[in-house]
Amino acid sequence: MTDPVLSLRDVSLTLAGNAGPVNILKDITLDVGRGETLGLVGPSGSGKSSLLMLLGGLETATRGSVRALGQDLTALDEDRLARFRRDHMGVVFQSFHLIPTMTALENVATPLELAGHRDAFDRAEAELQAVGLAARRDHYPAQMSGGEQQRVALARAAAPRPQILLADEPTGNLDGANGQAVMDLLFGLRDRHGATLVMVTHAPDLAARCDRVVHLRDGRLVADPGAEPRR
Repeated sequence: MTDPVLSLRDVSLTLAGNAGPVNILKDITLDVGRGETLGLVGPSGSGKSSLLMLLGGLETATRGSVRALGQDLTALDEDRLARFRRDHMGVVFQSFHLIPTMTALENVATPLELAGHRDAFDRAEAELQAVGLAARRDHYPAQMSGGEQQRVALARAAAPRPQILLADEPTGNLDGANGQAVMDLLFGLRDRHGATLVMVTHAPDLAARCDRVVHLRDGRLVADPGAEPRR
């Protein structure tokens, strides 16, 4: 793969535990191409979410290199990492992480304002429209269902028009109908913005929509026929 958007080389992650160091990820080498949708699957505790956090610079590798858009994330301090994520990445978590005292519109617009975008509220309104929540723009998170809150989180992630979208179990807290709706919206946002998407999921139907699926077990990538590109 030439010029990957995301690239890990011999990456390991060790964290402190009550009984001593815990090896979370071991010798991970992985490339993700421009515009690719990659699914990360595996049993609970296999390291999927930790791998996603490394890709987003939300965890620091103990060993190895993590590069995004050619930038070595392991060489950046916290402030520069935060700016890099702000400018190039959108992240969607299983828990919505909305600010409860802000309306839907404010939740989407505030990160854009902090980044200096003068059209922050116009862009936020457009993204809420795109996820079908224009009528809920002035509602607070407590006034919205779980599915609606996750759609606000999707709009917030997409509003900066990121080159990279990272999603950690984006439908994990939703029922079947809402999960399907959010899944469709997530892939629609990817297509609209031409983003590279990496997603952790336990849902087989969601993994099946990815271009490529990689499997983790006990902190290692394992060979699987599903890892072959579907394009």
